[in-house]
Amino acid sequence: MVTPLSDDVWWYDLTGTNAYLVDDDGALTLVDAGMRFHASELIGGLRDAGFELRDLDRILLTHYDMDHVGGLPAFDGVELTIYVGATDAPYVTGEVKAPLSKRKGLIQRLGRPLVSPPDNPVEPLDDGDTVGSFTVYDTPGHTPGHVSYVSEPRSAAFLGDVVVERGGRLHPSVWVLNYDTGAVERSIRSLVERAPAFGVAAMGHGVPFKRKGSERLADVVERL
Repeated sequence: MVTPLSDDVWWYDLTGTNAYLVDDDGALTLVDAGMRFHASELIGGLRDAGFELRDLDRILLTHYDMDHVGGLPAFDGVELTIYVGATDAPYVTGEVKAPLSKRKGLIQRLGRPLVSPPDNPVEPLDDGDTVGSFTVYDTPGHTPGHVSYVSEPRSAAFLGDVVVERGGRLHPSVWVLNYDTGAVERSIRSLVERAPAFGVAAMGHGVPFKRKGSERLADVVERL
């Protein structure tokens, strides 16, 4: 089941993590892919929004974590492209393992049995790249290659885990789950300074906001 956030954006509440579906001027886009066991919910949500699995054109990943990439095998065999920040791309494809020298890397290694490299092509993205109406913003810290996507025509920002919603407000990602918490804070500041105004704030955890998203993100900076 999906919940509409606007005319073109739907929210998957996957119990503990979020994914989003976007009709980007006819290019159907999934943002993040939940866990492996969310496959039926991801596919069912497409139908709830009035689409079929074959309609899906692309998947945008905010970062490599098992609760954001675990569901990718559900789309093996579907003709689509997966996009992810360049630094996290080798983790998604399985070419590189997360470093054990980092606390977060150890967490990612422990989750590796729940993650499989996708069959679909994986395209790395850099800061400033565009995919349809989405502009890519490097927002590292939670993971080295974490990115956020802002669609000005959709008035929506897909923030991954650079922030979380808690108690009706946005907060920086919890330090214990980050590679570099200082970088997370710098990423939030940079995004506030660089991104256009947006209404929908769609983060990886918590309840997304339908309105005043950019203002809510700016409020995080005021509290840093």
